[in-house]
Amino acid sequence: MKRAIIAIIVIGAALVGMFMILNKNKKKVEAETAVVAEKNAAVAVRIDTARTEAMNLAYQANGTFMPKQEVTVAAETGGRVVRVLVDEGSRVGAGQTLAVVEGDKLNVNVSNAQAAYDIAQSNLQRYQSALTTGGVTQAQVDQMRLQFENAKNNLKSAKLTAGDVTIKTSVSGIVNSRKIEPGAYVSPGTPAFDIVNVSTLKLRVNVDEKNVATLRVGQTVEVLASVYSDKKFTGRITFIAPKSDGSLNFPVEIEIANNPNNDLRAGMYGTAVFGGSGTASALVIPRTAFVGSISDNKVFVLRNGKAIETKVQSGRSFGDLIEITSGLQAGDQVITSGQINLLDQTAVEVIK
Repeated sequence: MKRAIIAIIVIGAALVGMFMILNKNKKKVEAETAVVAEKNAAVAVRIDTARTEAMNLAYQANGTFMPKQEVTVAAETGGRVVRVLVDEGSRVGAGQTLAVVEGDKLNVNVSNAQAAYDIAQSNLQRYQSALTTGGVTQAQVDQMRLQFENAKNNLKSAKLTAGDVTIKTSVSGIVNSRKIEPGAYVSPGTPAFDIVNVSTLKLRVNVDEKNVATLRVGQTVEVLASVYSDKKFTGRITFIAPKSDGSLNFPVEIEIANNPNNDLRAGMYGTAVFGGSGTASALVIPRTAFVGSISDNKVFVLRNGKAIETKVQSGRSFGDLIEITSGLQAGDQVITSGQINLLDQTAVEVIK
């Protein structure tokens, strides 16, 4: 009996000991888990510092050169092409004949109209003579005069149409494309030549709202071409859009006089440089610090291990850096990545 009681006491003591050990281990695990959970609650971010720098005031915008004049010359009458007088690459002047279309049928029309005119003129003279003798009435003479005027107008129209057998250009430039060959048949309106004038070109660029306010029509602008690193061109602003696009950019058009060798060609990549070469001191932060678009003017500032949502006022754009005119001070640390996971007062952990 004694042995049974002792055994029960020993087993009970063992169970109590095991329970105490397990309970202690449980508290330790819970404490460690809480530490890990607290650490994992912090959002990983990268930061940069708002700083005052001497910034180059020049603002660059890119675009593609376009010809100031580009015209497709078409045939005005139908017929068979007899001769083509220019090739692709030929320089042509306004009013120059580019091709000749067969005009036999048109000449027949002129002959018929001339014959009708001669008959109407003879009849009018005969009726006017007969009016003096009373052989015809004034109304008959007036009717004959109307027929004569119609015949004269028809003859004039036929001659004008016959003159259209030549295809001429209305602008000066270079033949960029020839679309007809001798022997081909053309109808009225058939495209025959593309004429491009590159003595003057246009460069169309987009300027953001912060910089467009400093631009004026007629202002001189330095223009660079990517293929000519050693050459600079001068342009003049001819158009500033009164309305921005969806990205708050304003289309600006610049006119550039080509050099005597016509080095600039339509389709080349160009850069307009606005603002000259001066510098100014500005408080700047990286473009990536902004939440959403720059126009939203919202950033997160790191303070005491937390992300603080801050409203700022952005200024000029300097490439990857944006000027801040209010809302931040030099030395403030702004979050530049990880903002998608942040709300105001979110705990953060800075990574490098």
